[in-house]
Amino acid sequence: MEFSHYSVLLQECLEGLNIDPSGTYVDGTAGGAGHSREIARRLTDGRLFALDQDPDAVAVASERLAPFSQAKVIRTNFREMTSVLQQENALPVNGVLLDLGVSSWQLDNPARGFSYREDAPLDMRMSQSGTTAAQLLAESSEAEISRILWEYGEERYARNIARNIVKAREKAPVETTMQLVEIIKSSMPAAARREKNPCKRTFQALRIAVNSELDALSQGVDAAFDCLAPGGRLVIITFHSLEDRMVKQKFAELAKGCVCPPEFPVCVCGRTPAAKLINRKPILPSPEELAVNHRSASAKLRILEKIHERNG
Repeated sequence: MEFSHYSVLLQECLEGLNIDPSGTYVDGTAGGAGHSREIARRLTDGRLFALDQDPDAVAVASERLAPFSQAKVIRTNFREMTSVLQQENALPVNGVLLDLGVSSWQLDNPARGFSYREDAPLDMRMSQSGTTAAQLLAESSEAEISRILWEYGEERYARNIARNIVKAREKAPVETTMQLVEIIKSSMPAAARREKNPCKRTFQALRIAVNSELDALSQGVDAAFDCLAPGGRLVIITFHSLEDRMVKQKFAELAKGCVCPPEFPVCVCGRTPAAKLINRKPILPSPEELAVNHRSASAKLRILEKIHERNG
């Protein structure tokens, strides 16, 4: 299967990065290198570091970025970008792009276990290392499974699904996507089973848990901001409400000034905004983009520009 990945909100990202041909940029989620290639094309004596934790993505990005001497592909999670860029003597940078979530290649390759449409081992590891989704379900308590499904998937039938997973594994390990699909559907009333994607929330929740995605995002946003030079841009695409909420809150905190109590007559904290919001409301895909890529429907783009280092 060819590694395909549609570059969501491509032009909006490129405009958001405000690319300097001599600048240094980071694509923290290289994937199929769609965004990376367009960034690299706009550089003359600048540099691009394309990061990805998935070895399949690293191999493809390396091939697709080979014509660009200004680009370097590195296998790592974007949460580690500070140490990576220090080793490359590349700090500070002028822009960082994060395109979150799972790629089309990962979804469409049954062997990766991300999809609830085809039978495959229940894997879901983006890095292809560590604990699989099957192991997570085998080792977690009913209460922990329920918590994961509710917190990360906002699944209203989390308790029923967790209870039935535990019952099922007493008879045989839950090791494939279709085994899990059957458990999910059997845990819902008929009306819920008729929804377009009744398994989506559970699969999303397990993927987030397996890959520690929210922890990585929290650390990654902080790292990316700290790596930016003043005037540098942080551009982030999210695909579900948990990601977008975290990015929105972190951006708002960085753009916040004085934190003194309102009853204070003058500011004593001395805090000034470390950044400014380029767009207060998220940028959404155009109708034209939605017509050619339905998976971009939930995408939201937020852009932040650094003013100075954090001072409190």
